Amino acid sequence: MVGFVIEFFDVLSGLGASVMMPIIIAIFAMALGARFGKALRAGLLVGVGFIGLNTMIGLLGSTLGPAAQQMVENAGLNLNVIDVGWPAAAAIAFGTKVGAMMIPVGLIINILMLLTNTTETINIDIWNYWHFAFTGSLVAIMTDSVGWGIYAAAINMVIIMVIADVAAPMFEKYNGLSGISLPHGFAAAYAPIALIVNKLIDFIPLVNKIDIDAKKIESKMGVFGEPVLIGTLIGFAVGVLAYGIADYATNFQLAITMGAVLVLIPKMASILMEGLMPVSEAAQGFIQNKFSNRRKIYIGMDAAIALGHPITLAVALILTPMTILLALILPGNQLIPFADLAGIPFALIYVVPICKGNAFRTFIVGLAIISAGLLIATNLAPLHTQAAIQAAVEIPEGVEYISSICDGGNPLPWAFVRIAKMLGSTVSAAVFAVVAICMSLWNRARILRNAEK
Repeated sequence: MVGFVIEFFDVLSGLGASVMMPIIIAIFAMALGARFGKALRAGLLVGVGFIGLNTMIGLLGSTLGPAAQQMVENAGLNLNVIDVGWPAAAAIAFGTKVGAMMIPVGLIINILMLLTNTTETINIDIWNYWHFAFTGSLVAIMTDSVGWGIYAAAINMVIIMVIADVAAPMFEKYNGLSGISLPHGFAAAYAPIALIVNKLIDFIPLVNKIDIDAKKIESKMGVFGEPVLIGTLIGFAVGVLAYGIADYATNFQLAITMGAVLVLIPKMASILMEGLMPVSEAAQGFIQNKFSNRRKIYIGMDAAIALGHPITLAVALILTPMTILLALILPGNQLIPFADLAGIPFALIYVVPICKGNAFRTFIVGLAIISAGLLIATNLAPLHTQAAIQAAVEIPEGVEYISSICDGGNPLPWAFVRIAKMLGSTVSAAVFAVVAICMSLWNRARILRNAEK
């Protein structure tokens, strides 16, 4: 029976998000009482939204990626850890024994948390369970135990679920994502860093008064403050840094593409949200009818739907050349950033609402995140490489170590691995359990308190 369940979810996740999510959304909507036609339309719109988002993200990678590679060559980076990107990290995560178990284990955890009022999120973003599996895979190698790896992956998921619950109202306010939470194992992991750095800025005179808000810029500058022009100008600047001022044709192509990305990603996200809204409304009605001690419920989705905020993409484009510069000058870094440079926007998704849409603070926090990510990716490179070998993921010829900004530079897997190594399996397991239980109980108290309002 267990083998059948694992095989079923392997097949489902193998379909890809654009196919898997419409199926899940349609079934979920009908389970909540929606008519077949309405549920089918909701699922198809979500699929269209995902295809649109993935197309735009792919366009971002195919144009920004070569420019980033050229900047790496221009900088003359000679480091010994290659950034192979998140697709390789996901393949590693789902290619291990921990990854094979993570989807059914994750669903069980979600159900238990819902039943115990320790979460408000129904996490249907099954594909991105790979982030939790990645943590578990590294811990399994560190402890030489698949069981401890699954345990670490489960605790990681609990932590992210609580963060997603707490942050959901911020995403509703700053991103317009009503009834949605983002239990994304990479994006949410940076929320604590964003909170700390943003709070530190509050204590710096003059700097704490700087507020660059996208809506204010657009209202004051008109067309010159619109995302299409901001993206075009930043894209052109990146092109000049990569190819030089003389290659105007390539620079203008990159400029127009970046402008298009900043316009089209929000539109694709709005299509996806159109599909999700009936499901969110049905979920709220179901909760109100069946559970009197609940205020609301959130649908857990891929963090990609929050990429539509103009600050996220604009700051990410600025941080791309900055990341290469940091890789060159940051003491202790050995990672050559490349494949995951186009994924930098995902690291900023939680930062934007925490910084209340302030582009300046988002940029400062982004620098801190990128710096930490480079050092973490360097530190985890030996384990990352070993995990790739075990998962039969091909390592480029002549490469000593591989890693990635996502999830190789993720602070949560790093914390799990370092604590497990420092304290040993049993003691670290107890520490992880205490953290997860404390966060869950605190979240339960918050949920029940809000339900009484």
